[in-house]
Amino acid sequence: MRVHVISDMEGVAGIVKWEQTTGGESLYEEGRKLYTEEINAAVRGAKAGGATEIVVMDCHGAGKGWTFNSLIPDDLDPACEFVVQDERTEYTDFLEQGCDAALFVGMHSRAGTADGVMNHTISGRDFQNLWFNGTLVGETGINAALCGTWACPVLLVTGDDASCREGRELLGEGLTTVAVKRGFSSFSARNVTPARARELIEEGAKRALSDLSAVPPYDPGRPCEITVEYKNTNAAHALRFRAGVERTGERTIVSRADTWWEAWKQFYF
Repeated sequence: MRVHVISDMEGVAGIVKWEQTTGGESLYEEGRKLYTEEINAAVRGAKAGGATEIVVMDCHGAGKGWTFNSLIPDDLDPACEFVVQDERTEYTDFLEQGCDAALFVGMHSRAGTADGVMNHTISGRDFQNLWFNGTLVGETGINAALCGTWACPVLLVTGDDASCREGRELLGEGLTTVAVKRGFSSFSARNVTPARARELIEEGAKRALSDLSAVPPYDPGRPCEITVEYKNTNAAHALRFRAGVERTGERTIVSRADTWWEAWKQFYF
């Protein structure tokens, strides 16, 4: 069984501040350690659930050379291999080869979620809202659509209560979720201890892989229309002549294509 672990930092137990997720900050090294150990828990659970090949992909933008490179390689479980990509959604090789399941670890909720710890979508500096064929999504939706492009189902989402709820609403109640904290503002949360979070994630990953048909691969629909509302006018202005992309407002663009992947590539790369 081939399993893709896709991870982010903000949904990790004990992480509630940007200083824990931003490269170069004094608290970042603490955040990296917490992050890597939750990834390891998912790897252990996947292995116990029958995985024979596990590839981890870090999807956290920490700034500078740490972007998509926040985990601590020397501390990773040797049962996995890991990817360092340069751009979000750049690495697709493992999916293209055929992947049986994806496990999402450390997810955060989309921008504007009141109880979502450190809620944002892609870059909190640039993106306000994102829709796939009229459905409001966050980064869980982006990663799920990427996996779904190559028929890989997402079977697990871990993070705070809000990100788990978002995952179930998008992917269905068959999704296994593991909540490791409950937010009561953007930068405040009630957390389970890191040790307990790892136990829950390991068990959740193993349980999720017990039924590979529990969640169908996510497809936003065909043809696909991706709508992006930016926080500023510059981003929309820069895309006004991009093929397949229409500027529909001062801060809004729409990318249209036959498939989600084509629509995504038209404006994002």
